[in-house]
Amino acid sequence: MQITDIEALRTQLSGVVLTRGDTGYHEARSAWNGEIDRYPAVIARCAGATDVAAAIGFARQHGLEISVRGGFHNTAGTAICNDGLMVDLSPMCRVEVDPAARRARVGGGATLGALDAATQAHGLAVPAGIVSHTGVGGLALGGGMGWLTPLFGLTADNLVSAEVVTADGRRLRAAADENQDLFWALRGGGGNFGVVTEFEFQLHPVGPLVHLGMFFWGLDQGAEALRLGRDLFATLPGNANAMIISVNAPPAPFVPEQFHFMPGYIVAVVGFGSAEEHAGVLAPIRAALPPLFEFVTPLPYIQLQQMFDEEARWGLNYYEKALYLDRLSDDAISLITEHQTRKTSPRSMLELVRLDGAYTEVGEDDTAFGGSRSAHISVNFVAVTEDLTLLAAERAWVRSFWEALRPHATGAGSYVNAMAEMEEDRVRASYGPAKYERLARVKAAYDPDNVFHLNANITPALQPI
Repeated sequence: MQITDIEALRTQLSGVVLTRGDTGYHEARSAWNGEIDRYPAVIARCAGATDVAAAIGFARQHGLEISVRGGFHNTAGTAICNDGLMVDLSPMCRVEVDPAARRARVGGGATLGALDAATQAHGLAVPAGIVSHTGVGGLALGGGMGWLTPLFGLTADNLVSAEVVTADGRRLRAAADENQDLFWALRGGGGNFGVVTEFEFQLHPVGPLVHLGMFFWGLDQGAEALRLGRDLFATLPGNANAMIISVNAPPAPFVPEQFHFMPGYIVAVVGFGSAEEHAGVLAPIRAALPPLFEFVTPLPYIQLQQMFDEEARWGLNYYEKALYLDRLSDDAISLITEHQTRKTSPRSMLELVRLDGAYTEVGEDDTAFGGSRSAHISVNFVAVTEDLTLLAAERAWVRSFWEALRPHATGAGSYVNAMAEMEEDRVRASYGPAKYERLARVKAAYDPDNVFHLNANITPALQPI
């Protein structure tokens, strides 16, 4: 590839084209996961769909592998390719809200923080993740779960339409009334089918204030805390949610100093109703198992969405795996408490997320999401280290933990957004045979050459849908 080729691309794009040696190149190639260290030959910082189409055409003309950056918040670092062309959507970070219609149009490079800020100005929200610097695009295309999931479903469930640039440069709209097969596939099938340059989401009334209750117990009370959390999951009212997180207590102002960095278990309860309703949910927790400390407060929904930003900050080293549990059985609890004592990094964690309520009201085959729509729990094992040399030990901890819990899992699948390794058999298992084959036929229709393969990849079928 000649310098003149790069200059030709620069004349085609409204955005910026970067190569090694250009100011901003190293910042543009840096990933959220500090372990990822790759060097694209070209970074196309696209200002719009026309730029994306031109960048894809250039890459295909020159035989370059293509990766796509939305928010970069991916453990596997699939947004960054070595020696290929990275389609960088970060300049496309706009969010436009129509409060009357309860709709938001969101650029392919927007983050959850930008989405929450724009929608909360009108007392509205899209169900999304729990870390504000996560990219909207990758989250939504793989599913998207968080505090609002039991109330309003996955992020993907709230997608109304999408503007997509396909591998052959076409610009398509996917919705319930247009390119329905593509619309189905985008809601859970990941970035396999094209580059989504704009999302349209349904919005729901949320906040601006919500109510938080966090309770902490040490490792020695882990079994009791997990059983309490299990009972709480089953009895929460429809306007509340809870998560169970095994993590070291942060050195935050609300944590008594003697508990700073202490490993243990947090049950976090968020109420979206009144303070009185929230207090009624919290009282039985204290009575059943008095915590070492608690933190109860009203706070803005935006602040809730930023609560885990520091624990998942840029530049740390990450590895993760996930699976689903039908229920938190006593045997599963025993395995969890056993393995939580084996981690070596104070930043590593385990997250248990409720998938019920509105999540279960979507039909199994209504979207491409690769998880059962019956009520269950998503379990995410996350290794986090500040020192890269310590990551191997934490990676081994996650893998052994995951293997130990697998016999208790719901099927062989896992959440594709939490895959650090995207082996074909694991991807197939996550979707199941029938859904995978349907996705493969859609893939053949929109990306028969598998141009977009740096993802939880779907192999194109021999015959399109």
